[in-house]
Amino acid sequence: MTDRVTERATNRATEPAMERPLERGAGRATEGAIAPMTTPLPPRAPEPIIVARGLGYTYQSGPLRKDALVDVDLEIARGTCAAIIGVTGSGKSTLVRHFNGLLRPTSGSVTVDGVETRGDAADLPALRRRVGMLFQFPEAQLFARTVYADVAFGPQRLRLPRREVRVRVHDALAMVGLAPEEFGARSPFDLSGGQRRRVALAGVLAMAPTVLILDEPAVGLDAEGRADMYAILRRVRVERDATIILVSHDMAEVAALADTVAVLRDGRLVMHGSPRAIFARAEELEACGLAPPPLAELLALLRARGLDVPSDALTLDEAFAAIVQAMRN
Repeated sequence: MTDRVTERATNRATEPAMERPLERGAGRATEGAIAPMTTPLPPRAPEPIIVARGLGYTYQSGPLRKDALVDVDLEIARGTCAAIIGVTGSGKSTLVRHFNGLLRPTSGSVTVDGVETRGDAADLPALRRRVGMLFQFPEAQLFARTVYADVAFGPQRLRLPRREVRVRVHDALAMVGLAPEEFGARSPFDLSGGQRRRVALAGVLAMAPTVLILDEPAVGLDAEGRADMYAILRRVRVERDATIILVSHDMAEVAALADTVAVLRDGRLVMHGSPRAIFARAEELEACGLAPPPLAELLALLRARGLDVPSDALTLDEAFAAIVQAMRN
C-alpha cells in the first residue's frame, strides 16, 4: 500500500498576489516623468515545472552496469502535455521515475516544481505530494470493496478531515465521468474495464497533483474508451491546470494530446519539439525504431506519388483540406 500512496502523491498551493493601492496623484502625468508603456508586452513563455540537467542514471547489479540515461537535458513547461516516446529499453520509464523521486540521479540533476531530487536534503515527501503516477493497466491495483473507498484511500492516508476527503472523492469521480451517487457504493470489480481504469485515475486525481504521469493511459481500451480517456485528460489540464507527462507507444495518441514530444534512444534525448515538427522527421523516427502516426505515413505516401501535400498535418481535417487543395492544383 505504501507504493500505491507514493504513486498518488501530490500537492497544490497557490497564494493570491497583493495589489498596492495607487498613491495620491499617481494617475496624473508630471513633467519629466516617464510615459507609461502603451505597447503590450509579448506573452511570457510558461515557466518550466520540470528541469533535467545532464541527467544520468546507471543500473548496477554486482559487477554489471547499464547506463539507462545519458546526459539528458529537458525542460517541461507548466500546464502542458509532454509526451516521452521511444522503443522498449530506450529509458522512458527510467526518466519519468526520476520525476517523483522513485529513482534519483546517478549524475546531473532533476528539479520538479521547485524540489531538487538529488542529495540527502531532497524533500521527497513534498515531491510525492506534487506528482501523481498511473502505471499501465492501473485497474489491476484496485483493492477496496467500494469505488468510494478506493478513491478515498490516498487522501485518508494524508489524514485529511473527513469532509475534505469526501469533497475530493466526489470531485475526482465527477472529473472522470463517474457520478459519485451512482458509482460510489458499487464494487470496482463489477465495473467494465474502462470504468475501472477511470476509478484508478480518480484515485490519483483525489490527491490533487500538479504533475500527472501516465504510462500508456489508453492501452487495451476500445475506440470509444480511448476517446473518453482523451477527453478526460484534456479536461484535467483545463480545469486543474495540471501538467501531464505521457509515456506512450501510440503515435496517434501522442499527436492527439501532446504539446511537445521528447524522443529517447538508448538513454539519450535525440529529438525534442512539437508533435508537428517531430512527426515530419519520419526517417529519423524510423531510425529510432518508431513509426510516425498513420496519417503522417499516408501523407508521405502521397508525396512519394507526386502529390504536393504537407508533411506536418496532424488532424484528419488538416489532411483532407491539404489533399483537396493539392488535387485542385
